[in-house]
Amino acid sequence: MAATLERIVLASASLARAAVLRAAGIAFSVEPASIDEARIKEDSRRAGASALECAMALAAEKACVISRRDPGALVIGGDQILVIGAQWFDKPGDLAEARAQLRLLRGRTHTLATALCVAQGGAPLWRVTSTPELTMRPFSDAFLDSYIAEEGESLLGSVGAYRLEGRGVQLFSRIAGDHFAVLGLPLLELLALLRERGVAST
Repeated sequence: MAATLERIVLASASLARAAVLRAAGIAFSVEPASIDEARIKEDSRRAGASALECAMALAAEKACVISRRDPGALVIGGDQILVIGAQWFDKPGDLAEARAQLRLLRGRTHTLATALCVAQGGAPLWRVTSTPELTMRPFSDAFLDSYIAEEGESLLGSVGAYRLEGRGVQLFSRIAGDHFAVLGLPLLELLALLRERGVAST
């Protein structure tokens, strides 16, 4: 009898992460994890953790919450924190906040502290991190207003208030690092793991 392939669950509501996995030909289901992100970030800050360490704590918690409900599956949890200087940024709460954030990032380089964790049986099985750096060009206020008007509420789903797979790419003059990590999912490393587990083509 042929072995049953492990199911893959994405513990995230991120449309970008799901699109990346889907485009790669991976079969998966989506079950977003509900966790107290504010508490984990506060605890990380208090402990002196880096943004990357905090992103991994969030990713692992998301994966493990769903993995405890579905212990046989490979559960993917991811998180991303935008960092510029000593500031950490969350997803903007509204378009006014998105505009203020983009004005602050304009003409500067920021880092996307990106973490991915795969859990099984309620515990972390595998982890990877990536830190792409992105430089925004000194775009005009007129361009910013047009950009926000066209992108609208979709900006609120991204920690940077931009989507590189859309018009957001026009905000940038330079991007250094893994393109897939910018989208929140270090794909090549994940695919290597899935091949090792026999759930992706070799």
